[in-house]
Amino acid sequence: MIELRQLFTPVEAIDAEEAQKYLAEHREGAYTLLDVRQPWEYEKDHIPGARLIPLGQLKDSINELDKDKPTLVYCAVGGRSRVAAQLMSGLGFKEVYNLAGGIKAYRGAKAAGPYELSLDLVRGDETPSEMLALAFGMEKALQKFYETMAGKSQDQELTNLLTRLGHIEAAHQRQVFERYQALNPDTKDMAALEAEVNADVMEGGYNVKEFLTKNEPYMQTAPQILEVAMMVETQALDLYLRFASKSREEETRETLFAIAEEEKAHLAALGRLLDEKRS
Repeated sequence: MIELRQLFTPVEAIDAEEAQKYLAEHREGAYTLLDVRQPWEYEKDHIPGARLIPLGQLKDSINELDKDKPTLVYCAVGGRSRVAAQLMSGLGFKEVYNLAGGIKAYRGAKAAGPYELSLDLVRGDETPSEMLALAFGMEKALQKFYETMAGKSQDQELTNLLTRLGHIEAAHQRQVFERYQALNPDTKDMAALEAEVNADVMEGGYNVKEFLTKNEPYMQTAPQILEVAMMVETQALDLYLRFASKSREEETRETLFAIAEEEKAHLAALGRLLDEKRS
């Protein structure tokens, strides 16, 4: 039962622009992003990496959250999250922010799908090396997707853009491989790792062939291609953070947070490129 004194504990509200800046500037794993809406609302859209605990379940699930970490809470328009933030503050959470206006006011990248989406790809007890190998395979699959699209395109500008996106994914693979090789010095080159990974599931948890069939009609202009690319990166960011939430291994969580930070940078770069194409 929620006590009245907990509902009157003052909490700080931040607007959508401040929230977007906060998430961009703070390292993944250093804060908690909490969605207190219902599962069907979360499935429609959510901020990447958000932990889903509906308001009605929050009191019983409060021990799953770290009271010492800053927590940013949101709902649809800010009402439920204000109640949640006040409750958490009253229960001893040191730093709690309510997103005023909720997700409807938020203009940053949003992911979609249920909280459990693609979590079956991991057990929860993976080592950092296992998780890096999975990430490497996903990067390789996304590169394959862009290369396939480039090979089909009859427009030179679009072919060049798709080729460029493929090269970016190749660079991502090198970043992941360097982390993997640091943990596994006996792995001499990327080809050795490529031979071991599954490159059929790309970032975000999508199957390459299925994604190609579904999205090819919507990739006929440069802005459309970049919008799809940003959607994939957003889903990838969300998936890596949900992997981290499921993981029971601290070192693996830190590895996933590091990969997520790289995804945030990639997403920002794609956003700048999209702005250029639209101007």
